[in-house]
Amino acid sequence: MRTRIATVLVALLALSLASCGSSLSKSASPGPPHPAPPTTLSAPTSPPGGGGSTSAGPVWLCQPGATPDPCTANLDAESVSASGATSQVNASPAGNSAFDCFYVYPTVSTESGANANLTVQPAEISVAEQQASRFSSVCRVWAPMYRQVTVGGLFTAGVSGLDVAYQSLLADWRYYLAHDNDGRPIVFIGHSQGAAMLIRLLSEHVDDDPALLKRVVVAILAGGNLQVPTGSVVGATFKHIPLCTSLKVPGCAIAYSTFGSQPPSDSLFGRPGTGVSLMSLQTTSAGQQVACVNPADIGGTSGLLSPYFRGSGAVPWVTYPDLYTAKCMTAGGATWLQVAPTGIPGDNRPLVKASLGPTWGYHQDDVNLALGNLVSDVAMLESDYSS
Repeated sequence: MRTRIATVLVALLALSLASCGSSLSKSASPGPPHPAPPTTLSAPTSPPGGGGSTSAGPVWLCQPGATPDPCTANLDAESVSASGATSQVNASPAGNSAFDCFYVYPTVSTESGANANLTVQPAEISVAEQQASRFSSVCRVWAPMYRQVTVGGLFTAGVSGLDVAYQSLLADWRYYLAHDNDGRPIVFIGHSQGAAMLIRLLSEHVDDDPALLKRVVVAILAGGNLQVPTGSVVGATFKHIPLCTSLKVPGCAIAYSTFGSQPPSDSLFGRPGTGVSLMSLQTTSAGQQVACVNPADIGGTSGLLSPYFRGSGAVPWVTYPDLYTAKCMTAGGATWLQVAPTGIPGDNRPLVKASLGPTWGYHQDDVNLALGNLVSDVAMLESDYSS
């Protein structure tokens, strides 16, 4: 048990470090400071119980119709070509969309406790703007506050802290279904700790429920180590939610972890039964692998990424078309989304870096590297869901 707890804490440390903001320093908004790794691991403490909902329901980070709402932030972007030429890309929230997005944010809280409270703070607002707001062009975004394991909680929370986080999110989910969803189709979006919480929620409360399965448009589970049988699109963690193999078949999952090269043997992402897999209580056996679905080419091999990052100038977003290609790869027991520059001559646009080292790869940029592709994928799947 102590070994398992230590592994979970190391995984949480990775997630916290990797969720502190984009490694593309030229265009990304800064995140909270990186905590120093622990030199020793303390025995876990038991955080106070309680769910994410108050007596009046969840505390919403993003909620349709709320003001302010970080998930409906200004979506206008500056597009920068390989030659340096710029153009404006305009977008806006969809308003009365027939689809809901249910977003669960990654590890961002720097509160003092092992588990975060439900106060909306700048860290949660910033990550919602970075990861979830562009989806407002294709859905109504709901994002509950939940008692996630904090940066400080990496040293004390233990397995009990993970359960506090999950039970908090579960309470939010149940309230949302009972009071806010009204039978609308749902797009699930999560990254890192958020993806791990969603994987567990989907596995325990959606995957075996035929009525809820019919409402699933797609589950985007970036950097969460969703597991499938080797060479298969369904099984292992999910019994009835397959990996997406076509934009013509909704009710599927898009899952991946981005790297610039093969993940090392001690990587917390891309390898089944290790690292972030433990956060969602996934178990592993021989013949399983971490899922990889290429958001730039669903059902295909290689495609061009459409990255979007928060800008630092007058325009709130910046995008770099034709800068990266992506393809799913498997080698050495790992499966990952290989991201590489296209190498256009004279292209001086900034590139993301594995700033936390090869063990983490491009984890902190998992969502933003493919954000344009993911929004387009959702729009296509929604279209086929409605047809």
